[in-house]
Amino acid sequence: MKSFNMSEWALSHRPFVLFVMIMLGVIGTLSYGQLGQSEDPPFTFKVMVVRTLWTGASAQETELQITQKLEKKLQEAPYVDVLRSYSKPGESQIIILLKDSTPAAEVPNAWYQVRKKVADMRNTLPSGINGPFFNDEFGDTLGNLFTLTGDGYSYAQLKSYADTVRLELLRVQDVAKVDIIGDQDEKIFVELSNTKLATLGLDPTLIFTTLQSQNAMTAAGSYETASDKIFLRVSGDFETAENVRNIIIRAGNRNFRLGDIATVKRGYTDPPQP
Repeated sequence: MKSFNMSEWALSHRPFVLFVMIMLGVIGTLSYGQLGQSEDPPFTFKVMVVRTLWTGASAQETELQITQKLEKKLQEAPYVDVLRSYSKPGESQIIILLKDSTPAAEVPNAWYQVRKKVADMRNTLPSGINGPFFNDEFGDTLGNLFTLTGDGYSYAQLKSYADTVRLELLRVQDVAKVDIIGDQDEKIFVELSNTKLATLGLDPTLIFTTLQSQNAMTAAGSYETASDKIFLRVSGDFETAENVRNIIIRAGNRNFRLGDIATVKRGYTDPPQP
């Protein structure tokens, strides 16, 4: 029995083979135009940075008291593949890399477990630290960068307008996130002269304690009537730089106005604090 020969069959049915080739070419051309396209394809970035600040500590103290403790706890997190740590004076940084086999749907839960485990052992870290801070948003892509300037406007006014623009941009379709870069917090600076303090016999600690106690938020309680509950609020907290200047510092039998012995001015943190 003679076996089937595809080449011989195609040569003897040329019109049909040509028709099939043309149809496949047309279908392929039409299908190519329907392929999905994305300027920024979704990609799950499986890296997180855990950063902790401890002002005044040496690199060795930071390594022993923060980095090693965090590393030991982070090893228990699911899907963790590699931990890379860097310790320097006043700062600890740990980079967490998940396994390549980690399903994309499980990555958010893995980062949740990292935050949870660090929160569970947060009380074992030294007091006075800032953080730990978590950064897992490496997958964000920057679409557009806008700069807001204005002659004659203060930074606070520009910040207020920038917040308004941000809210409007978030209403635009397909806009997922809008960040303000270079944001600086407003602060009130109190500058003291060591010479003047020595002349007046004032202890700087006394000034710091007075400012802290004056601006402390304390509950004053409430009063209940037959129909209402009235809350009592303690006033006197600092709202403006002028309030700080007018605070009275009592040392011995003498009273001093802070504005007379120190320079009080409003400014901005530079660089921005994390």
